[in-house]
Amino acid sequence: MDIYRRYAPFIQEFIYRNNWENLRAIQAAAGDAIFNTNENVLLSASTASGKTEAAFFPILTLLNEEPSSSIGVLYIAPLKALINDQFIRLNDLCEEAGIPVWHWHGDVSPDKKRKMIKHPEGILQITPESLEAMLLRRHSEIPKIFGDLKFVVIDEIHSFLRSDRGGQMLCLLERLSRAASVNPRRVGLSATIGDPGLVGEFLAAGTGRGTVIPRIESAGANWRINMEHFYLTAPQASENPVRNKPQSKNGGSVSADDEALRMRMGDFPTEQKSDTAPSAADPGMGYIFEHTRGKKCLVFSNSREECEAVTHELRQYCEAMHEPDRFLIHHGNLSTSYRESAEDIIKEEDSLVTICTTSTLELGIDIGRLERAFQIDAPFTVSSFLQRMGRTGRRGAPSEMWFVMREEHAEQRALLPETIPWKLLQGIALIQLYIEERWVEPPTTERYPYSLLYHQTMSILASGGEMTPAELAGRVLTLSYFRNVSQDDFRMLLNHLIEKDHIQLTERGGLIVGLEGERVVNNFKFYAVFQDNEEYSVRCESEELGTLVAPPPVGDKIAIAGHVWVVEEVDPKRHQVYCSLVKGNVPAYFGDVPGDINTRILLRMKKVLEERLTYPYLLTNAKARLFQARDTAERSFVTSKPLVNIGGRMYCIFPWLGTYSFLAMERFLKIRCAERLGLKGFISLRPYYMQFTMAVSEQEFYDILAEELEKPLDPMELVFPKEVPVFDKYDDMLPEELVKKGFAYGVLNIGEMQNCIRGWISGRREL
Repeated sequence: MDIYRRYAPFIQEFIYRNNWENLRAIQAAAGDAIFNTNENVLLSASTASGKTEAAFFPILTLLNEEPSSSIGVLYIAPLKALINDQFIRLNDLCEEAGIPVWHWHGDVSPDKKRKMIKHPEGILQITPESLEAMLLRRHSEIPKIFGDLKFVVIDEIHSFLRSDRGGQMLCLLERLSRAASVNPRRVGLSATIGDPGLVGEFLAAGTGRGTVIPRIESAGANWRINMEHFYLTAPQASENPVRNKPQSKNGGSVSADDEALRMRMGDFPTEQKSDTAPSAADPGMGYIFEHTRGKKCLVFSNSREECEAVTHELRQYCEAMHEPDRFLIHHGNLSTSYRESAEDIIKEEDSLVTICTTSTLELGIDIGRLERAFQIDAPFTVSSFLQRMGRTGRRGAPSEMWFVMREEHAEQRALLPETIPWKLLQGIALIQLYIEERWVEPPTTERYPYSLLYHQTMSILASGGEMTPAELAGRVLTLSYFRNVSQDDFRMLLNHLIEKDHIQLTERGGLIVGLEGERVVNNFKFYAVFQDNEEYSVRCESEELGTLVAPPPVGDKIAIAGHVWVVEEVDPKRHQVYCSLVKGNVPAYFGDVPGDINTRILLRMKKVLEERLTYPYLLTNAKARLFQARDTAERSFVTSKPLVNIGGRMYCIFPWLGTYSFLAMERFLKIRCAERLGLKGFISLRPYYMQFTMAVSEQEFYDILAEELEKPLDPMELVFPKEVPVFDKYDDMLPEELVKKGFAYGVLNIGEMQNCIRGWISGRREL
């Protein structure tokens, strides 16, 4: 079929008006799947490949041919900013056909929402949280709004795969379908998904349909990557080289002719320092300062605290060099005005500014043509690396990312694990996994989502009014995301909620929301299932700066929005902090926690230490630091022995396991083996190593592990006796037994941990 000719005339005119000479591969494939099947569709292609148009061209054609009597297309996105961005694009596309486009979130005026409710038609763009609010507060209007819904488009679907937010979205879609008596087709869009089959199953959950996943031949990509390493003080790694063994010159590169992945690494300048940078400054920041000058860039950090510190230091460079401030900041704790101002400034064609950011600019918000992205240390996932990489290189230019790895010099008496550059190894592993295997983290499928179970139970009960326990269970437990939840689990939850007055038992034996439950459900924060801390709003006169997780004392200095402020007043009742701008430098604190890392990344880090390859993107210091690390690893048997003696009775384990398998091993050693091993002084840097002293020999260590491994292991045994491991937002609303079960069965990766230990024991026996 000629997909172009199948499009509606206004779509053809749009293509002609924008001077597109032909359809891209993803647009042709999407058109075929949407026009010629009745299945769900998963579209995965690189950033800026035209996925949005690929989905909407055929969808709008069908909507134009057979208009809906309600909202015809529901578009779900993870961010309000992404909805606002796509709202403009879709309006331009739909205006000629007279298809209205609505957006619905906290910043949309009530008047516009009322207009949509009065005449629901066309496309509605919404976040999961706003859809939750709509189902809860406007339950009776759902049939009118969505009674003829034909499609649900889920943008950036990968962002929903690793948390309860994705589960919430699935529950909402199933609840909406039941309330409106519809079964719309779903179309998922993403640039970075691992295991498309599993993602297709996630997309299709509860629809009774399969998922078509078009195989789209990539035209290849032209990447420019470099990676440099900096000690915070001299000397740098290249100034203190180790004996370097011969290295393959081309080992880490991928030729542009490689059919599996046509990429090449660009040539880069190898300047190591600026002649003009302050002599006592962090050389890594000086490197970024110099190589962002005259360019439009992003600088990614892995935490809001680090983002604040980086922005503040780069602004100090501007001040020291008598240059105008060219650094902006963007993260989730900043006020909307701060974030939107940064987005607006960098969108300007002639603005040569740099935004220091976290994952908030990782997704596909259009902020214009960026020349370069910097990454401080390594992100936690391949998916995040690809998303950040994809922010640059639009409009025909190559994607470009510069990694900046920073590290303190290890002290003279530092123990072995502290001398290994973990972040450098992690960065190399992320890149190599994608170059060599096109590997991206698969979705997490086997969860025990009791926190979300509480949330959806309360939402369904609040929206539907009084229900019998059987009716409530029928509505909740039949949602596909709760397939691992037993009736006994749900009965335990209901009894607990009745006892705590979150749910009230009526005289007729029905259930309604109780007084304590009303306090939870009526709070606007209820709509979101992601964790949020009790926050204080920070203001300077009339300007809102952002939020902090704890109120500092009056007179203290705080860091937010890339500046330092002195606290002048704290209003605990209104959760307000008033401050004024001052000079200085203090660390920020927002309650960030490290991300989780997949086992495949740790195993590739191990291989980085073992192989004798050099990688074409490593610059001088990074290459020298890697040689040092390999020399250390070879001398100490870090990669050949899981248990390494680091002096006397002190040992270190290098398990090369992902975060939750590593956590399971920690608990297995402490709970099952500690007494027999005589473990003391146990510390760990998750997920890289564990360090301790023990009272037995190495052989006895393996023998004891083998014996303990043969005994049956109930995952609940790996929860400490008095521990209640609150992990998700509503865990503290649950009976303790469910919190422990959710953690033991849904978080700890016990099977992978056991297989790892079996491999150690098998390896010992073969020696």
